[in-house]
Amino acid sequence: MKRVACIDIGTNTALLLIADLEPENGTIIPLCHRQTIVRLGKNVDAEKTIEPMAIERLVDCLGEYGSISREHGCETIIAAGTSALRDAANRDEVISEAEAKTGITIKCISGTEEAELTFFGAVAGMNDVHDPFTVLDIGGGSTEISMGSLCGVRKSVSLDIGSVRLTERFFTSLPPSWNESEAATRTINDALAAGITPFFASRTTVYGVAGTLTSIAQLAQGLKQFDALKVHNYALTYLQVHSILETLKKNTLQEITGSGVPEGRADVITMGTLILHQFMRMLGIPEIRVSIQGLRFGLAQRELHRLRESI
Repeated sequence: MKRVACIDIGTNTALLLIADLEPENGTIIPLCHRQTIVRLGKNVDAEKTIEPMAIERLVDCLGEYGSISREHGCETIIAAGTSALRDAANRDEVISEAEAKTGITIKCISGTEEAELTFFGAVAGMNDVHDPFTVLDIGGGSTEISMGSLCGVRKSVSLDIGSVRLTERFFTSLPPSWNESEAATRTINDALAAGITPFFASRTTVYGVAGTLTSIAQLAQGLKQFDALKVHNYALTYLQVHSILETLKKNTLQEITGSGVPEGRADVITMGTLILHQFMRMLGIPEIRVSIQGLRFGLAQRELHRLRESI
């Protein structure tokens, strides 16, 4: 058995999973979860650089995650950076500074690698997974879509439509104006139209991961606080997403936070919901299963496979 820490450094959040890996029977046993709003990708879409304050927030977060990992006796810390780091001209400097101050090495992974790792992480430990299936990951900077089976990924795409990126690009206030919503919708539709055709073959079974999906599942159930047991594997319907989107389009930031969406996500949930809505609408998906797992579980699963091969 090996205890590892897996860190997913996204555009909006940094997620920590501490788990025991048992190569003898191929299982991942989660021990600890943490989520921190870092907003690493603030203004990266426009400026193509990560701001000093965002770097400071990342370093503080990684310092805390490193301490938690050591307290749990982790043998290895695996950290992956995604869209914000991919887009930033100063990503090498960010990675170097983070490693110098925290001892944690970040690997900036490609959109394709992110999609494939998330694909397996989303359904890790789930029963009754029917092939073929699709996994949707709406992040802050990009959206990844993958399809395949438990035997492997057949197709994956990474699209530069994320909740933070498009909120910064199109929404000047909340609620957004009609013109702002329409402009954002056209951009989302154009990006999806260019990439989703292969996924018609796997639209019957679809899983969704990341904060946009879990927050919408929370809203759909009227939960004021996040409840992992009620959110994980929740069947979210298109009609629910449509209703929530219509409400969010009329809500101020204060009203959104009042509904239970946490600060740091409340200002981008309207855009995230719009991306999900258009994805389900264009593919004709009546229902999507929400998974609280994702990239960090994929990182753990890859390490587990490496351990099993070395036995």
